Amino acid sequence: MHKLNRIAVSVGLAMGLASASAVAEAADKNWRMATPWSGGPWLERDAKLYADRVNQLTDGGIEIEVFPGGTLGGALRVTNTVKAGVAQISHNYINYDYGTDPTAALLAGHSSGLTPEEFMLWMYEGGGVELYEAFRRDVFDVVAFPCAILGTEIFLHSNKKVETLEDFQGLRLRTSGAWAELASRLGASTVVMAGGDIYSALERGVIDAAEWGSPEMNRPTGFQEVAQYVIIPGVHQSGGFLECQVNEEAWSGLSEEEQELLRLAGKLTVFETWLASSFADLDAYQELVDGPNEIVHLDQSFIDTIYEETVKWEDEYAAENEWFARVLESQRDFKDAMTRWSEYRLPMGGIGR
Repeated sequence: MHKLNRIAVSVGLAMGLASASAVAEAADKNWRMATPWSGGPWLERDAKLYADRVNQLTDGGIEIEVFPGGTLGGALRVTNTVKAGVAQISHNYINYDYGTDPTAALLAGHSSGLTPEEFMLWMYEGGGVELYEAFRRDVFDVVAFPCAILGTEIFLHSNKKVETLEDFQGLRLRTSGAWAELASRLGASTVVMAGGDIYSALERGVIDAAEWGSPEMNRPTGFQEVAQYVIIPGVHQSGGFLECQVNEEAWSGLSEEEQELLRLAGKLTVFETWLASSFADLDAYQELVDGPNEIVHLDQSFIDTIYEETVKWEDEYAAENEWFARVLESQRDFKDAMTRWSEYRLPMGGIGR
């Protein structure tokens, strides 16, 4: 009943803020949204869904036109595009700014073991969203908040069978962000390349393996056509978020009600994309199981090694980066609080199925 009351309050707040915003200002804000995405669900569903929800909640007061990656600036430099005011808003992956500050990896999702559901709990009940916005404003001079969820990824589409740490040694691996650094520490030979280049690189043997996204995200890429092995679970990216960023001057031009509605639209689309992507992943993964590829499960000893190396990596950055330390402490406190979750919750699918 308590949860139902909270939902009712949230719906009432959305309606009330939308009405206030509509009265306060006519439909005169036409914004451009920069994205890194050339197509696929992150553009066609997630980015456009957020734009639609903002339009609905503001009663048409803010209209957002979504642009594919590269049309308003560099596809991997969306933060700069928004900061410069070329676009008023973006739909982005914070890990693309990992090179500027590695704290981005903690907020995007890394090999920490947080599932999408746990990540949402930390973000909205454990103080994560406040840290997210404060970090982006302090270090990057943009206003940012989560607006889509990232599901658990496929560990590898690979032409080499990988089960153990030994199998991982020397693997020519396409990856990015924090995992590029961690995978190198674990013995892989990492290559950073754009998503559009992965298929041909796998096909021509330039790389042995690649990680990209969840089953749903990987399905249209065709990686399964040029790589025999599908390696799971996605311990390198067990969950995470995409973000929406707003130019500070554009943000300052909004009323407080409009600002809250943009945040609320983000929270709503996180929930909606979690539903859509999680359900789509089921079908996409079943296609892999039923297809000609071989499904390979990582040995538990390798998974344990990945987590051990992740903790070392986290401790090293926390010792030298104040923001990294703040976010890491919050996430670790949350994980400690979650240790008893499994004691009173049924496993997925219930018992005996």
